[in-house]
Amino acid sequence: MIDGFLALYIFMLAAFTGYEIISRVPVILHTPLMSGSNFVHGIVLVGAMVALGHAQTPLETAIGFLGVLLGAGNAAGGYVVTERMLEMFKSSKKAEGK
Repeated sequence: MIDGFLALYIFMLAAFTGYEIISRVPVILHTPLMSGSNFVHGIVLVGAMVALGHAQTPLETAIGFLGVLLGAGNAAGGYVVTERMLEMFKSSKKAEGK
Protein backbone atom coordinates (compact mmCIF):
# COMPACT_ATOMS: atom_id res chain seq x y z
CA MET A 1 0.00 0.00 0.00
CA ILE A 2 2.89 2.35 0.71
CA ASP A 3 4.23 1.80 -2.79
CA GLY A 4 0.96 3.06 -4.27
CA PHE A 5 1.03 6.20 -2.12
CA LEU A 6 4.67 6.78 -2.98
CA ALA A 7 3.92 6.47 -6.71
CA LEU A 8 0.97 8.86 -6.35
CA TYR A 9 3.13 11.33 -4.43
CA ILE A 10 5.87 11.22 -7.10
CA PHE A 11 3.27 11.65 -9.85
CA MET A 12 1.69 14.65 -8.11
CA LEU A 13 5.09 16.21 -7.44
CA ALA A 14 6.11 15.74 -11.10
CA ALA A 15 2.82 17.19 -12.35
CA PHE A 16 3.11 20.25 -10.11
CA THR A 17 6.77 20.80 -11.01
CA GLY A 18 6.05 20.41 -14.73
CA TYR A 19 3.17 22.87 -14.55
CA GLU A 20 5.28 25.44 -12.71
CA ILE A 21 8.18 25.11 -15.16
CA ILE A 22 6.04 25.24 -18.31
CA SER A 23 3.96 28.20 -17.08
CA ARG A 24 7.13 30.29 -16.70
CA VAL A 25 8.49 29.65 -20.20
CA PRO A 26 8.46 32.80 -22.35
CA VAL A 27 6.29 32.67 -25.46
CA ILE A 28 9.31 32.90 -27.78
CA LEU A 29 10.66 29.60 -26.40
CA HIS A 30 7.50 27.53 -26.86
CA THR A 31 8.48 26.33 -30.36
CA PRO A 32 11.89 24.93 -29.29
CA LEU A 33 10.21 23.42 -26.24
CA MET A 34 7.66 21.68 -28.49
CA SER A 35 10.48 20.25 -30.60
CA GLY A 36 12.09 18.85 -27.48
CA SER A 37 8.84 17.31 -26.31
CA ASN A 38 8.38 15.71 -29.74
CA PHE A 39 11.70 13.97 -29.19
CA VAL A 40 10.42 12.58 -25.89
CA HIS A 41 7.21 11.42 -27.58
CA GLY A 42 9.35 9.51 -30.07
CA ILE A 43 11.10 7.72 -27.21
CA VAL A 44 7.71 6.88 -25.68
CA LEU A 45 6.64 5.43 -29.03
CA VAL A 46 9.75 3.23 -29.18
CA GLY A 47 9.05 2.05 -25.62
CA ALA A 48 5.48 1.19 -26.54
CA MET A 49 6.69 -0.80 -29.55
CA VAL A 50 9.13 -2.73 -27.37
CA ALA A 51 6.35 -3.44 -24.86
CA LEU A 52 4.08 -4.60 -27.68
CA GLY A 53 6.83 -6.87 -28.97
CA HIS A 54 7.13 -8.55 -25.56
CA ALA A 55 3.36 -8.96 -25.06
CA GLN A 56 2.28 -12.52 -24.38
CA THR A 57 -1.43 -12.33 -23.57
CA PRO A 58 -4.23 -10.76 -25.62
CA LEU A 59 -4.68 -8.08 -22.93
CA GLU A 60 -0.99 -7.15 -23.05
CA THR A 61 -1.16 -7.05 -26.85
CA ALA A 62 -4.23 -4.79 -26.76
CA ILE A 63 -2.62 -2.42 -24.25
CA GLY A 64 0.63 -2.40 -26.25
CA PHE A 65 -1.22 -1.69 -29.49
CA LEU A 66 -3.15 1.13 -27.82
CA GLY A 67 0.14 2.54 -26.50
CA VAL A 68 1.71 2.46 -29.96
CA LEU A 69 -1.39 4.00 -31.53
CA LEU A 70 -1.61 6.83 -28.99
CA GLY A 71 2.16 7.42 -29.00
CA ALA A 72 2.27 7.64 -32.80
CA GLY A 73 -0.67 10.02 -32.88
CA ASN A 74 0.88 12.18 -30.19
CA ALA A 75 4.27 12.35 -31.93
CA ALA A 76 2.77 13.05 -35.37
CA GLY A 77 0.41 15.68 -33.96
CA GLY A 78 3.30 17.36 -32.16
CA TYR A 79 5.27 17.64 -35.38
CA VAL A 80 2.25 19.09 -37.20
CA VAL A 81 1.73 21.69 -34.48
CA THR A 82 5.44 22.57 -34.45
CA GLU A 83 5.42 22.99 -38.24
CA ARG A 84 2.40 25.30 -38.04
CA MET A 85 4.08 27.34 -35.30
CA LEU A 86 7.26 27.67 -37.37
CA GLU A 87 5.17 28.87 -40.35
CA MET A 88 4.11 31.87 -38.25
CA PHE A 89 7.74 32.97 -37.89
CA LYS A 90 8.61 32.80 -41.59
CA SER A 91 9.22 36.02 -43.42
CA SER A 92 6.30 37.36 -45.44
CA LYS A 93 8.62 38.76 -48.14
CA LYS A 94 7.69 35.92 -50.50
CA ALA A 95 4.03 36.89 -50.22
CA GLU A 96 4.85 40.56 -50.92
CA GLY A 97 6.78 39.66 -54.08
CA LYS A 98 3.78 38.00 -55.75
